[in-house]
Amino acid sequence: MADKSGKPPKIRLGKLDQDDSRIDTAEDYDRRLGKLQKELLHIQQTYWHEKRRAIVVFEGWDAAGKGGAIRRMTEPLDPRGFHVWPISAPSAEDQGKHYLYRFWTKLPAVGTFAIFDRSWYGRVLVERVEKLASKEQWKRAYDEINEFERLLTDDGVRIIKLFLHITPEEQLERFRERMKNPYKRWKLTEEDLRNRAKWDDYVDAAESMFDKTSTAAAPWHAVPANSKWFARLRVLEIVTGALKAGVNVAPPPIDGNVARIAAEVLGVDPDTGQGREKARSNGDK
Repeated sequence: MADKSGKPPKIRLGKLDQDDSRIDTAEDYDRRLGKLQKELLHIQQTYWHEKRRAIVVFEGWDAAGKGGAIRRMTEPLDPRGFHVWPISAPSAEDQGKHYLYRFWTKLPAVGTFAIFDRSWYGRVLVERVEKLASKEQWKRAYDEINEFERLLTDDGVRIIKLFLHITPEEQLERFRERMKNPYKRWKLTEEDLRNRAKWDDYVDAAESMFDKTSTAAAPWHAVPANSKWFARLRVLEIVTGALKAGVNVAPPPIDGNVARIAAEVLGVDPDTGQGREKARSNGDK
């Protein structure tokens, strides 16, 4: 919640509550997940009909569960209404252009969601820590990113920014599990293993990012993710809450012409949804 000035509160990763006992059973998880997924589908339908646009940004540690959260979020959605963009290192061609250029080309069309698995924040995270950008470049990027997002939000785009946080100990366990599972080994890279040595540097970079780019229109949400179940539910709670804020997600009224033609062609009463024959038979009883 924002303070009296409207500025979102500071996020400090070490203070996040990683309690993994907030979900009682698998049945509880499945029930809450299904309810949130259904709500998100209804929100997506509203955005489609009203030609609204939204961007969901995922950042976080390697093995924090971004992919799993994205899968649960998109599972119930109409695939025509969203696009997931996995972001990796910029190509040689991209490196010859402003770093935001490749993201401009991936912005959502009207009525759709754009979901970024990593994003333009690489400039102030990995590029800062790994010295792939100069100090002048990454320090300048905070204002550039804020202006980029302000242009989008002023144009009506909803932006939801999520950072999935796990502890170093939890990351180590997940890396070990990946090595043991032949179907997950492909996820583990040399870079993932090397980055562990710079954990504190990444924490500093992430917290500076929160301080400088968490705005009233596009705040950061840090999600405790040691518990995958809790993280997935929390992501859906944040996304649904942000997308429906100030938006009427009730089903739109039926088009008058459609109702008239349906009554003529299908024999359906537009007010009750019943067929005329059934409505008459009910009235005869």
